[in-house]
Amino acid sequence: MAIVEIKVPSPGESITEVTIARWLKKTGDIVEKDEPLAEIDSDKATLTLNAEDSGKIEILAADGDTVKVGQVVVKIDNSFKPEAKAAPKKEEAKVEVKKEEKKEVAATAEKSATYASGTPSVAAAKIMSENGVKSAQVNGSGKDGRITKQDVLAALSNGLPNVQEVLSNSWKGGRDKDRQKMSALRKTVAKRLVAVKNETAMLTTFNEVDMSGINAIRAKYKDKFKEVYGTNVGFMSFFTKAVCEALYHFPAVNGMIDGEELIYNKYCDIGIAVSAPKGLMVPVLRNAELMSLAQIEAEIKNLAIKARDGKLTIPEMEGGTFTITNGGVFGSMMSTPIINPPQSAILGMHNVVDRPMAVNGKVEIRPMMYVALSYDHRIIDGRESVGFLVKVKEMLENPTRILFGGKNPEEVLLGL
Repeated sequence: MAIVEIKVPSPGESITEVTIARWLKKTGDIVEKDEPLAEIDSDKATLTLNAEDSGKIEILAADGDTVKVGQVVVKIDNSFKPEAKAAPKKEEAKVEVKKEEKKEVAATAEKSATYASGTPSVAAAKIMSENGVKSAQVNGSGKDGRITKQDVLAALSNGLPNVQEVLSNSWKGGRDKDRQKMSALRKTVAKRLVAVKNETAMLTTFNEVDMSGINAIRAKYKDKFKEVYGTNVGFMSFFTKAVCEALYHFPAVNGMIDGEELIYNKYCDIGIAVSAPKGLMVPVLRNAELMSLAQIEAEIKNLAIKARDGKLTIPEMEGGTFTITNGGVFGSMMSTPIINPPQSAILGMHNVVDRPMAVNGKVEIRPMMYVALSYDHRIIDGRESVGFLVKVKEMLENPTRILFGGKNPEEVLLGL
């Protein structure tokens, strides 16, 4: 018999403590080598602690505990070995398949049998509209749960249910509180955001973009694009390419301050802010200026899935010369994004709204998006910030400019 001690690995330089987010196993479980045992949160990323041998485990720390890097948190007695799992017999496999098929048939039958549940008849709908009655406030007694005229009249005569009975997610009253410990990631985010506000001269400038050109390209080629590359063509790839071209023309926006020196990056490592269950993550697209639209879309999809599953590594989030954040996916119309240090600027995208615009002396309805550039005024002047945002706007409204260094194809042809 031998006892194998599992120690907390180092997530990266300067990190001395981590938090046990949750154990995936419990004391007494018999595990196999390399099987995940726990999820560990650092101030930068979530890591997985894996078994270094097979055997019975003894857990030495609880969920939520803060532990030191190098501390022993679980022991494995390798004298216990996992039992081999026998393959199911053919007859048993057939029975299981039949059971699953029966479940699917039953689920389908149940769904089809209740499709009309909560749907009012024409007469019932008229009375409900006149009296401001919602479907959730009436119990349908008709076929498959359909709401009849009599159901509505009965609900009106008996008094409708109160709001608390209708809305399952509404406030229930009471004076309870829920106190939770801040995660290491949330504490670090809080400190960094306060530091940015206190240590930078942050300003925000705004503009608006007519998305008609990009919408037309996406509508025309979306099916072909997905057929060839296996992914959708979204806004983010266009914005990333437009930003890369604009950074070439306004290098200060791609720079940062290091002590008393200014660093101007001659490459574009673009951070893409993505929402994850444990908070906002900013994975980085390396050398995005060299990537195609398809490569950008594929990499963003890959990183977003990793963020959702808590599998982003620290190297995938380190560095970055500029960040793009898209609040539009949550319905944001306008915001002032906060710089992601040590970068000097961040671009905020927002939702697309059809608005009346003056076009060649006529009023037309166009799909418009507000964009915001927050920047550190210590390194970026107002002229550069405004010029950068205008350049991004020009290339997004004329997407072919992205291929020609921000110029129109005609200008390139004429050598202008």
